[in-house]
Amino acid sequence: MKIGLYIHIPFCAQKCLYCDFTSYVCDESVYADYVAALCRECAMQGGPLANAAVDSLYIGGGTPTILPGRLLEQTVACVRKNFRLDEAAEISIEANPGTVNKEKLALLRRLGINRISFGVQTFNDRLLQLVGRIHSAREGEQAVLEARKAGFTNISIDLMYGLPEQTVADLESSMRRAANMGVPHVSVYGLKVEEKTAMSDALQAGRLTLPDEDTDDAMYEKVTGLLPQLGYDWYEISNFALPGYECRHNLKYWQYKPYLGLGVAAHSFLKGVRSANVAGLDVYMRQLARNQLPVLFAETAIEKTAWAEFSFLALRTQRGLYFDEFAAQFHIAFIDCFGPVVEDLSRKGLIAVTSAGIRLTLLGRKYGNAVFRSFLP
Repeated sequence: MKIGLYIHIPFCAQKCLYCDFTSYVCDESVYADYVAALCRECAMQGGPLANAAVDSLYIGGGTPTILPGRLLEQTVACVRKNFRLDEAAEISIEANPGTVNKEKLALLRRLGINRISFGVQTFNDRLLQLVGRIHSAREGEQAVLEARKAGFTNISIDLMYGLPEQTVADLESSMRRAANMGVPHVSVYGLKVEEKTAMSDALQAGRLTLPDEDTDDAMYEKVTGLLPQLGYDWYEISNFALPGYECRHNLKYWQYKPYLGLGVAAHSFLKGVRSANVAGLDVYMRQLARNQLPVLFAETAIEKTAWAEFSFLALRTQRGLYFDEFAAQFHIAFIDCFGPVVEDLSRKGLIAVTSAGIRLTLLGRKYGNAVFRSFLP
C-alpha cells in the first residue's frame, strides 16, 4: 500500500487576520516540546504501517519553516526512521517569506525536501499590510529566487483574491509576477471570512471593506482565464500547474487515496476510516506524554456518505469522476446512486456528462460548493 503522510507544524510568527486554521503564536520554547510529542506520535503510528510505502510527505502549518534548523532535522529524521519513504517521494514544505534564508533553504534541500510552497498571497504591499501579513512583496519575490538558487525546481506560490480593497488589476499583476518568475505551480484561493477571526471583527466594525460581488466575480474570471493563457493547467478548482508539476500529495485527497496525518488537528484517511487529532496544543502534547494517541474521532463513513465524498472530491479536479472507478471502489453503478442528481446538475449547466464520467463545467467550478452539496445524503 502507498500512502501520503502529512505533518502539521502549528506555529506562526503572527496570525493573519483571515486565518481560521489551527495555528498558534507561541514562545519558541514550546517548539521543542511539540516536536518531541510529534516524534512520539510518529513512532506510535509507524509500527502498524511498516509495510506501507510513503510516496508523498507534506509538512504544512502554520509555518513549518519558523522552526529552527535542528527541529526541522529532527522532524524529518523521525519520519525516515519510522516510515518507509520512497526514494522518489514528493517531499513538500510550506514556508512564509521572511522565515527562510540561504542557510535554511540549503538545509531543507539536504533533508531531501524537493518541493516548497510559499504563502505569498499577493505582491501588493498595501494589501499584505491590510490582512496582517508580515512580509513584503519584495521579500516574497526574493524567497522564490533564493529557493531556486538553493536547488528547488518545484516551487509553488499561494495567491488570494477577494481581499479587502483588492482590485482585478492587483490580482492580475500578482499572477503575472508569479508567472514571470517561472513558478511552476500557483494556487489561488478566494477569501472566505470565518466567524471569530480578526478579519470578521474588522469587517463588522467597518475598518475593512471587501470587493463587491461583481468585482469578486470579475476576479474569479481573471484567475480562470489568465493562468491557462500563461501555460498553467487548471487541474483542480484552486490549483494551476505547468505540466508535470501538479501536487502529488494533494491529489491523494481528491483521488480518495489513503493518507496519515500527524500533529495537532491533523486528519487521516486509512482503510476507509476518517480520523482527526485533537486541536488543542496542550491536550495533544499531554496525551502523547501518556503514550496515548491524540485521536479526537475515528469513523467509517456510512455507504451513502462515502459515495458522496468520492464524487465531490473527484469533481474538484479537471479530470472529473470516472464511472468505472466509482464502480470499482463501491461495486455499484454511479448512475444507480446519483441518477437524478446528475440529471439536475446537467440541466443547470453545472456538469458535463459523457459515457465515461462527469466533470464540472466552467459554471460548475464557480459554484462548486453548491454542486458538491447536492451529492450529500
